[in-house]
Amino acid sequence: MSANKVDQKKKRSIADLSDDELKGKNVLVRCDLNVPLDDEQNITDSTRIVKSLPTIQYLIEKGSNVAICSHLGRPKNGPEDKFSLKPVRAKLEELLNSDGATIEVKLAPDCKGDAVKALIQEQQSNTVVLLENTRFYKEETANDPDFVKELGEPFEVY
Repeated sequence: MSANKVDQKKKRSIADLSDDELKGKNVLVRCDLNVPLDDEQNITDSTRIVKSLPTIQYLIEKGSNVAICSHLGRPKNGPEDKFSLKPVRAKLEELLNSDGATIEVKLAPDCKGDAVKALIQEQQSNTVVLLENTRFYKEETANDPDFVKELGEPFEVY
């Protein structure tokens, strides 16, 4: 098999993981939360967030410590307020709690580094950590292996 082909026999979905593989584990989920925003940073279509809810809720129910990474827009020169996932954090929390749940969504100050590691280590149940925009780093679009390693460092499942 060539290096470019994925061995479908090895590819697993989240439902393939046992309860023991998820309970109490720090799990990083890549979600497509690249939602459209108006000029006041209001989300104009939350479909992508809604589509992510079943996976997030499944992991919470299994007792995982859930963290989410995503990008928003196309920042060119590092962090820019207009590309922050802050509006997504608020909408995600609203949607996760629409059925009466009490889940807090915390926005990490970055997507990697010591502050993120500390936030993950201190994470309580019924809390989801949303990592800040991964596209604030040009290494994200380059699939840089060192970036990927640092991004995944605090997690046991991703």
